[in-house]
Amino acid sequence: MPEEQGKTEKQKKAKESSKTKERAEAAEPQKFADADGASIVLIDGVCHLCGWLVTFIIPRDPEGRFRFAPLQSDIGQKLLEKGGLDAHRLDTVVLVENGKYYTESAAALRILRRLRFPWPTAYLLIAVPAPLRNRLYRYVAKNRYRWFGRDDQCLLPTPEIRGRFL
Repeated sequence: MPEEQGKTEKQKKAKESSKTKERAEAAEPQKFADADGASIVLIDGVCHLCGWLVTFIIPRDPEGRFRFAPLQSDIGQKLLEKGGLDAHRLDTVVLVENGKYYTESAAALRILRRLRFPWPTAYLLIAVPAPLRNRLYRYVAKNRYRWFGRDDQCLLPTPEIRGRFL
């Protein structure tokens, strides 16, 4: 009988430990955004257009408000799951900003809005109905590999920008 009680105590402790670990893992992606007010941009890590987007954002974001991660990475997958997004969908940029998730044209426009002038003026395009904006976005996303190319593995950041990646 004491042996069974010992097993039960061990099972309870293991279960509690597992729950604690799950809570910590769920909070892990958010700590990057909360720590310094940064927003997270998730990109297709093998897409040249997406890699170009990162190299476009960084010099226009001198305050370092954006952090980056490939959609395919562990943290990218955790963030997609946390936001209720399909982890297999790699055809959109995802912006995580103040705990909210934005995709497609809304993500792109919200990113532009936070860059140095003149890029915030592009946010005026938010007035175009989302179905129209996203139709164009999806057309480019569908053809991005053909038009811009792709790599066999995720983008490896240079030493100068490595600190901006999660």
